[in-house]
Amino acid sequence: MDKLKIGIIGTGNIAAVHLDAYRKDPRCEIYALCDLDPKVLAAKGEQYGVKRLYADYNAMLKENPEIGAVSVCTWNSAHAPAAIAALNAGKHVLCEKPMAMNAREAAEMKKAAERNKKILTIGFVRRFGSDCAMVQDFINGGSVGEIYYAKAAYIRRNGCPGGWFGDKSRSGGGPLIDLGVHVIDLVRYLAGSPKAVSVYGATFTKLKNRAHLKSAKAWVSIGQSEKDVFDVEDLAAAMIRFDNGMVLNVETSFTLNLEKDYGKMELFGVNGGIKLDPTLSLYTEMNGYLADVKAAFPVEVSFEDVFAGEIRHFTDAVLTGSPLKVSADDGVEMMKILDAVYASAQSGHEVLV
Repeated sequence: MDKLKIGIIGTGNIAAVHLDAYRKDPRCEIYALCDLDPKVLAAKGEQYGVKRLYADYNAMLKENPEIGAVSVCTWNSAHAPAAIAALNAGKHVLCEKPMAMNAREAAEMKKAAERNKKILTIGFVRRFGSDCAMVQDFINGGSVGEIYYAKAAYIRRNGCPGGWFGDKSRSGGGPLIDLGVHVIDLVRYLAGSPKAVSVYGATFTKLKNRAHLKSAKAWVSIGQSEKDVFDVEDLAAAMIRFDNGMVLNVETSFTLNLEKDYGKMELFGVNGGIKLDPTLSLYTEMNGYLADVKAAFPVEVSFEDVFAGEIRHFTDAVLTGSPLKVSADDGVEMMKILDAVYASAQSGHEVLV
């Protein structure tokens, strides 16, 4: 059987995990790469043994009709035009999160997928983690019951990657659109994918990217420079109300004066509450007593493993028609939520979604 030929648009940091996952899948062949930076492009081409290298994704798509699927790994402002071009060229598309710069662009991407009868899925990679599967097992087993309140946080003390991440014209926003999408989507997915109906949000730009600090950062864009623009929020918080009655309180930051980075998710149900940080804990009642149940081991999630699972799932959908775990509708819904948070933060009032 011929291998599924893969094109990659954008070969920066996140593209590496896509490339590694495709390379490990015997059904796939990394066929062509595209990037605006010739040095980065040449290095990736050499590393992965790819000779079809392009600065223009339209040229890549036109000259390689045999490409069957594309990963879009560009900065955010290029997601919609690159994905739509690939869909119009008859390719299936996995687009990194966030889906687009706003809900309008996301809707256009969905229309392009429907018009061309091609797969469009979004990189909500947390859905593919073992921690997500474990929480689902507890929920499906009845340990949580109706979920009516949730809290989620993705906080960094000094974690702005620099480069395009702080440039609103390319990123669309700061930690909310970069980090918040992960935890908002994970909560929404675990709660049965309800739709948001209203949002109250607040954003702050107080510490900015703290470029003067000598402390090392865990996340650094390959495009980081001493002349980086930073005109996005450095902290965002929101309360999101959904159509099933659930309320989510979310916090996310690139930089904040706290002890250390952390990520945490809590779901509160009528039968019990679950905390994931990363150990899974269940808070419930047993035999007339309040009881705490803790997993016997941390739920460790490998960055490489979740992306491998995501890529394998995408490849399965392309080759076998298996159902998608992340639909274009999920991406559009997320962009509606993010648009509403930013609009609420600007107006100082609740926004209906």
